[in-house]
Amino acid sequence: MSSAHEKPVWAQSRREKRNAERVAQGLKPRRRIWPWIIVLAIVAAVAAYIFLNPAPAPVETVAAEEPVVVRQIRQSETATLAPATLRETVKVTGTLVPAQLSDVASQASGRVMAVLVRPGDTVNEGDVLAQIDRAALELQLNQQRATASATRAQFESSQQQLERTEQLATQGLASSSVLEQARSATAALQSQLDALQTGVDTAALALDNATVTSPLSGVVASRSVEPGQTIQAGTPLFNVVNLDEMEFQAAASVNSSALVSAGQSASVTVTGLEGQQFTGEVSRVNPVALTGTRTVPIYIELDNSNGALRGGMFATGNITVLEEAGAMAVPSSALREDAEGQFVLVLDGETLIRKPVEVTREWNRGSLIQVSGLAEGDVIVAAALTELQPGERFALVEG
Repeated sequence: MSSAHEKPVWAQSRREKRNAERVAQGLKPRRRIWPWIIVLAIVAAVAAYIFLNPAPAPVETVAAEEPVVVRQIRQSETATLAPATLRETVKVTGTLVPAQLSDVASQASGRVMAVLVRPGDTVNEGDVLAQIDRAALELQLNQQRATASATRAQFESSQQQLERTEQLATQGLASSSVLEQARSATAALQSQLDALQTGVDTAALALDNATVTSPLSGVVASRSVEPGQTIQAGTPLFNVVNLDEMEFQAAASVNSSALVSAGQSASVTVTGLEGQQFTGEVSRVNPVALTGTRTVPIYIELDNSNGALRGGMFATGNITVLEEAGAMAVPSSALREDAEGQFVLVLDGETLIRKPVEVTREWNRGSLIQVSGLAEGDVIVAAALTELQPGERFALVEG
């Protein structure tokens, strides 16, 4: 009996009828071959197409490179290293004063007959500055000498009388009281003569002092006497200074002064003499600070053989308290630090490289750093350009 889904005989194709007969005879129905032939033909066509038209090579995807950043560095922001002499200094300020000065006062009384110099005149030791009237002084000297001469005659006569009295007393012809009176008279005359001789010496000295001379070689800084004046002994007349050596009377802070000692060198600049520098030496340091200012006086000797310096000039000095030659140092702004330690950036070709350094000492209150690890001729980034990093490219520009 046919299954429900089988086609009726009238609806079957010839092939379906033959397969139905074969099934009725116990044989397998024939399968269709042509669909497989079509499939194989399609596969062969595809294979031939692929063989004749090979696929293009895959295009490699190249990642876009990041643009290279070139840092611009001004030449003024770099420094070329070279061994140098490093100095630690103490700054001082003060005034210049002549190392040798003398206030010349009158040593005699009398009328001033002549004044031979004016302020600014150059004088040598012993030159005559002024002349006081000698006539009155000569008269006084002559009077003193005359009085002394008369007293000397009396003294000599008294001595002779004493000798005779002593002889008589030895012979018992003179009493002890007479002998004692002779001795007393002679001693009194001796005292008078000594006093009168002192008066003679004083009058002679006054006569010598009537000629006022310069006690040193130098320049007349001031005069306070005019011809015709009558003066007394002790009256100030002139001020003479020697400008060959000047003393810089400076002051340093209490803390800084502890570093200063005699013999240290100093570099001094003077207001009004810009561009000139003078070298001096510390001669002494005051042991006590000045009340109120809390500064310590420092005295520095300066050579002024060329005469450029004047008393009263204001000056600024730097005293060298520590010095080291042949040292390598970088500005504090050049020193950098990262996790690996301290370093500086060195310009190598067109690349910034990291160069480790070891700090050995700070100079000038930390503005200069003495280091090891760098070589003479190294060009470093001296400015504090924190944006620069090791390995970056750079280009030097003027400025």
